[in-house]
Amino acid sequence: MTDVQARPGTSGDAEQVDHVVIRFAGDSGDGMQLTGERFTTASAVFGNDLATLPDFPAEIRAPTGTIFGVSAFQVQIADHDITNPGDAPSVLVCMNPAALASELHRLEPGGTVIVNSDEFDERNLTKAGYTENPLENDSLAGYKVILVPMTSLTKESVKESGVKPRDAERSKNFFALGLVTWMYTRPLDATLTWIKERFGKNEMVMNANIMAFKAGHAYGETTELAGNRYSIKPAPQTAGVYTSINGNTALAWGLVAAGQLAKLPVFLGSYPITPASDILHELSKHKSFGIRTLQAEDEIAGIGTALGAAFGGQLAVTTTSGPGVALKSETMSLAISLELPLVIVDIQRGGPSTGLPTKTEAADLMMAMYGRHGEAPLPIVASFSPSQCFDAAIEACRIALKYRTPVILLSDGYLANGSEPWLIPDVSTLPDISTTFATEPNHVNETTGEPEHWPYVRDPETLARSWALPGTPGLMHRIGGIEKEDGSGNISYTPENHSHMVDTRAAKVAGIAKDIPEVAVTGDAADADLLVLGWGSTWGAIVTAVDRQRAKGRKVAQAHLTHLNPFPANLGEVLRRYPKVLVPEMNTGHLAKLVRAEFLVDARTVSKVRGVPFTAAEVEAAIEAELERKL
Repeated sequence: MTDVQARPGTSGDAEQVDHVVIRFAGDSGDGMQLTGERFTTASAVFGNDLATLPDFPAEIRAPTGTIFGVSAFQVQIADHDITNPGDAPSVLVCMNPAALASELHRLEPGGTVIVNSDEFDERNLTKAGYTENPLENDSLAGYKVILVPMTSLTKESVKESGVKPRDAERSKNFFALGLVTWMYTRPLDATLTWIKERFGKNEMVMNANIMAFKAGHAYGETTELAGNRYSIKPAPQTAGVYTSINGNTALAWGLVAAGQLAKLPVFLGSYPITPASDILHELSKHKSFGIRTLQAEDEIAGIGTALGAAFGGQLAVTTTSGPGVALKSETMSLAISLELPLVIVDIQRGGPSTGLPTKTEAADLMMAMYGRHGEAPLPIVASFSPSQCFDAAIEACRIALKYRTPVILLSDGYLANGSEPWLIPDVSTLPDISTTFATEPNHVNETTGEPEHWPYVRDPETLARSWALPGTPGLMHRIGGIEKEDGSGNISYTPENHSHMVDTRAAKVAGIAKDIPEVAVTGDAADADLLVLGWGSTWGAIVTAVDRQRAKGRKVAQAHLTHLNPFPANLGEVLRRYPKVLVPEMNTGHLAKLVRAEFLVDARTVSKVRGVPFTAAEVEAAIEAELERKL
């Protein structure tokens, strides 16, 4: 965390630029995620705006030195507000031939390639699929190439630490970090402090990493790289305390905050699954806030324990990804029948089946809408940026508690692992989402005249049923998966009651539209030729693309949905206002199908299902094509 008024670091003789996009790439054992994260943190301390894109290999143990094992981390840092990690890197740091082969196509024309030249031997070149060394032919003619023997320099620089040569080599990512830290005038202290804290229990390793980091920094100062130093000023930001946060951490903190705001203990019943597991890991650290976590034996047990906790009066959550949602669907239907608050977090990934476990996608919207048996509607909330996952978590909990319903909260792998600066909110500005439990009987038995509790007596405004804690004196009641009679909760098979209950549950969810903000339109809201409608993590790319098009004189408006079921009350009116509607989605057109069916508008899809998020350039090209299309 840092106060934005503190601006450590100096630029010296560095060239001033307004932004840079850097991509670190190497073998999965080369520490590229850590390297990228530390560079990001140093940039956050300096006060830059930033956005990141970690890119993990899909195989857990891919053969070392192969393209399948390449791990990458992309970050854009800027002196102005940004919303995405950049269309294409301007700097590519490659730790081995496989990284170069896998990532070079992403680099912008004329960009800079920093290469660990020590790794380009015959064995590694063969593993990466090269028939000749790209450093010795014209393969890199269109780029600025900086060859650095990082491995040998690292080994030499850490000799005095006493680590073995094999262990010394593992510090080469810190050499790379030191070099790039020098090139982009990042402050040193934050990284050095972190190394001491992270590796302090092993003094030998700690010293090796510090030596390698300083050696990389010194290499930039003492070699011909003097003409390759750049400075990026801090970005103007609202004064306050900031931290760099990723989506999963923000979501976990949102759940912690929701528990405090609701004045309820939080229970998470979960089974580990990529890319949702970090929420379980993070929440398990916060027992002091009344958080209880259970790592269940499978997905079904995870949601089962959460539903039991909801019955017991806790703020209940279960986390998963797409395959887990499929397994949880029967218990989700039970939660709808029980009408208990429950938050189901779905961190989407590429599918179907195991699919692309480490790659992002947003193709679970239709499953969230309809992936249960019978007529089983439930609210859907979608986060749209890493930091906004905090607010989305609180909103999902608010709806669940107020309306006594399960809620699906959608995020995805891009948001989960991506990070950005987050202004830590004033707690007093957060909403009160506290709820009430029944404490007295709400009905008089017509036969005996005795007071009793009917579980399906409803609030006339929200249609939420009464919530009585088990064991409350005089409030014995029956709920379950067999259709219940409205009011009493007695088992009922009558056609009239079933129809009534189906309609009532649907009306309860539909009524939430009165309790959520209307959709806001930005850009050329009054006279646009095209509305770009988005949801989820497409937000960052859409914002940048629309801004670019408007700067070129095009009339474009933008709207982004957080509430996907029910839709905001004014969405139909907004969509009909524009002659063309374009919907960028990381699926084959889920939202477009829903709004076409609901509002009878010609919403057109621009689709991407490649395991990576949209770039702003891709959305911009789609906008241009749609504007040129004749009606």
